[in-house]
Amino acid sequence: MLKREEVQHVAHLARLELTEEEEIQFTEQLADILAYVEQLKELDTEGVEPTFHVLDMELPTRPDEVELYPDIEGILANAPDRADRFFKVPRILEGED
Repeated sequence: MLKREEVQHVAHLARLELTEEEEIQFTEQLADILAYVEQLKELDTEGVEPTFHVLDMELPTRPDEVELYPDIEGILANAPDRADRFFKVPRILEGED
């Protein structure tokens, strides 16, 4: 059974502030989801080809090409803090500078 402390831990990792009611609600919902996943593990999938979609189709793709955005200054004008041509954000991981 999923414990409320585990939901609190996941919320902390995701930087979410949950109310007591939300912690209770999410504990119940996530426990139901995990129980369903356990139920799915009982299915015999031997010989079933892995798929990502129920229909046999190819998704349209395009090549990745680097393009400069024409109005970088316009975008950075909304940034609360910046360094040269980049957004400056608070550090969330500890480590060497």
